Amino acid sequence: MPFDVSWREGRGVRNIQTQLLGLGALCSLIGAPALAHHSFAAEFDRLKPVTFQGTITKIEWQNPHTRLYLRVRNQTGIVSQWELELASPNSLMRAGWTRHSVQIGDKITVKGFQAKDGNPLANAAQIFAADGRKILSEQSSADAPASN
Repeated sequence: MPFDVSWREGRGVRNIQTQLLGLGALCSLIGAPALAHHSFAAEFDRLKPVTFQGTITKIEWQNPHTRLYLRVRNQTGIVSQWELELASPNSLMRAGWTRHSVQIGDKITVKGFQAKDGNPLANAAQIFAADGRKILSEQSSADAPASN
């Protein structure tokens, strides 16, 4: 059996290095979504319950969490933008949601828990339509604790 000269010339080693590099890149792409996810307690504070009304300005229906963005006017008339984190699209669909459950321009009331750092970010535990109809309940809002 003849000796394979490609190993002597380094081509075999380069081939293995290329394969390992490709495998490493693939693993990093697959693992990235897992690193992006977090627990409720990592970002939100159950001791900071919030309730407010606002108008939906943007909807992001993507993993790992669906996000709603609201324009909220406080008691003094100052307008701020809030970001709401909801469950994953899959979890919301199992709870009966569709992409049409809420729309840009809808006025909603939110009960949830504010981010630990005090930013206008909340995990939505409950969402109510302008007519009082419950759109989201604790059972479909990621891993947030039940609100009282």
